[in-house]
Amino acid sequence: MKKEERQKVILEYLSKEHRVTLLELSEYLNVSEDTVRRDIKELSDQGLLKAVRGGAVAPSPIPHHYRKREKHDIENKKIIAEKAISYLKDGQVVFIDGGTTSVALVASFPYDLKITVITNSFPVAALVEDLPNIDLIFAGGKMCKTSFTTASIDTIDFFRNFRADICILGVCSIHHDRGLTGVIHEDSQIKKTMIQNSNYVIALSSIEKVETAESYFIGPISNIDVLVTNASPEEEILKAYKDSGVIIV
Repeated sequence: MKKEERQKVILEYLSKEHRVTLLELSEYLNVSEDTVRRDIKELSDQGLLKAVRGGAVAPSPIPHHYRKREKHDIENKKIIAEKAISYLKDGQVVFIDGGTTSVALVASFPYDLKITVITNSFPVAALVEDLPNIDLIFAGGKMCKTSFTTASIDTIDFFRNFRADICILGVCSIHHDRGLTGVIHEDSQIKKTMIQNSNYVIALSSIEKVETAESYFIGPISNIDVLVTNASPEEEILKAYKDSGVIIV
């Protein structure tokens, strides 16, 4: 089998299984593990998968730019928002990041909800403007035009000055072994700081992001209290998260 054919088979296998080991591919393709390792490195360099120790995992299929993400999978974001809204109560201080699913949640806020929102997201801030009982504290810093958020060391330092009751975290990629990861370094560092300074963390993720990984580590799944998806909590792909103590909604 030629290299191009092997690599196509590897990507097809990974799209179905989400994670694959060198040994599995070696046996499946009837080639050496060294050959598979070289193929995985080439595919990883092209951004088509993520090489990990002993194998590979799939990258997130979600577009990177905010303008493309905001139009992606709108109905499932509404489902996630409906599930997550019950965790918000009057009087809470809530961190909200710049994920488009987080924005969908804010768009579903009841008009009379009384909380304090601390965010670095321009779209979140624009939505909160119309809600009379929500106090908004905006994290300054350099704007990231890919995510429409502030994302700099100033932003990180800002979040360190607060302790939130709840952190609403939009997920880029989540994997039971690799943890939470992101595609933008500064954004990933901000998410990490938000988690560290929150009493309770709710991660919002469409099911297609589950068991995927990106380049920048945010934290292990043990950092999450609740994972809200658009799928049934009984889906087999979510079992590893349940087993780790994460509440699946």
